[in-house]
Amino acid sequence: MAKATLDKNPKDVARMFDDVGKNYDITNTVLSFGQDKLWRARTRSRLDLKPGEKVLDLAAGTAVSTEELAKSGAWIVACDFSQGMLAAGKDRDVPKVVGDGMHLPFADASFDAVTISFGLRNIHDYRAGLRELLRVTKPGGRITVAEFSTPIVPIWSTIYKEYLMRALPAVARIVSSNPDAYEYLAESIRAWPNQETLAQALRECGWVDVGWQNLTFGITALHSGIKPT
Repeated sequence: MAKATLDKNPKDVARMFDDVGKNYDITNTVLSFGQDKLWRARTRSRLDLKPGEKVLDLAAGTAVSTEELAKSGAWIVACDFSQGMLAAGKDRDVPKVVGDGMHLPFADASFDAVTISFGLRNIHDYRAGLRELLRVTKPGGRITVAEFSTPIVPIWSTIYKEYLMRALPAVARIVSSNPDAYEYLAESIRAWPNQETLAQALRECGWVDVGWQNLTFGITALHSGIKPT
């Protein structure tokens, strides 16, 4: 099993997600204490999707996030580099495409909006991923990145870090089809940039009007931006 750093081997990460697809959704619900459903709904709200818009849901996994986004009436395509994850969501009636976040299989300016939920940190070069998302977005189009972040209450930050390194792997051994993958999850979250650092990365990759909204005391943050016209 690959250990998580910000210099990940894409093949190792893909194989890991292929292995966890079977119980992925229920594991995430248990580990997040049911917050995952709220986070998906808030992501849809922040994107402000309109019926008929074309939207890319990158790192969509089992397409549970895609299904939530589709409630807006927009046309959503799920894209993920793990065939196993997409296969685990085969019963979700949304378009699905296998694709690498650093080399997206879509033409320039294809989408009115793009989003990625809890997958940006798994891209080998996340900045390259942000630039690819910019490329496939129409001028004036939107991005929302939902990702684990840095808790904003000091005491909660301490509790959260203890949960990540101790409780999360233990719980995953009970409910996950590949418990070792959740050691990767914990390590990758600890290594991930804070809110301002990620916002600056979005700006440097060409997005403008960048801002973020903290959810659940900053455990998760929704970063948004616009592609310049």
